[in-house]
Amino acid sequence: MFRYLDARTPLAFAHRGGAATGDENTAEAFERAVKLGFRYVETDVHATADGVPVVFHDDTLTRLTGRPGRIADLRWADLATVRVGGAAAIPRLDETLAAWPEIRFNIDVKADNGAAPAVETIRRAGAADRVLLASFSDGRLARLRTLAGPDVATSLGMRWVTLLRLSSLARVPLRLPPSVVAAQVPVSHAGVTVVDRRFVAHCHRLGLQVHVWTIDDPAEMGRLLDLGVDGLMTDDLPALRAVYESRGDWP
Repeated sequence: MFRYLDARTPLAFAHRGGAATGDENTAEAFERAVKLGFRYVETDVHATADGVPVVFHDDTLTRLTGRPGRIADLRWADLATVRVGGAAAIPRLDETLAAWPEIRFNIDVKADNGAAPAVETIRRAGAADRVLLASFSDGRLARLRTLAGPDVATSLGMRWVTLLRLSSLARVPLRLPPSVVAAQVPVSHAGVTVVDRRFVAHCHRLGLQVHVWTIDDPAEMGRLLDLGVDGLMTDDLPALRAVYESRGDWP
């Protein structure tokens, strides 16, 4: 039903464009990922005070730019001259979607004020069929689904993932929102295993793909692929590509 998932599995996701190289969520990082052959990019979105959705993970500028300030408190004009690591500009979401029209973007909306601007930008860009909307917050995801409608793919928040894991253990079905196409999950959470063979099989019975984050160890990549997961998100792009190639899975 969703063009977003029209590629052969397992999918290879460049997490934040490949954060292991030192920068993340920049045009330079995305271009490196694309040149390496990645067709799925995981990224993050915040909205500025004047409603411009920007590609950035943290809610503050400190870690990546060395400057103080919350993105939600700053106007786009304030951010336009800020540089990540002293070099790369902070991209706007509309620029990013326009720059790589063939790339599938997995968009984690990091704050409530980003929901409406992100969906509006996706619609204006004509990119509804090549994005997946994600969030840790179930409430934010519900809002995103309402704004985007049933034709934009989504994943699950933390509460829904917990219910999905419990339903896999109890071997009972679970009725999910209609736009949910994937469980995007860590291997474990708070010391509790999330991804095992039973969980993967249960998701497949429900028609869901299983995408696991953030996996940088080649041995763990192989173990998860042996369980039948449908995609891996990584910061270490060359490592994931090498593992996929060794298994004949690189597209």
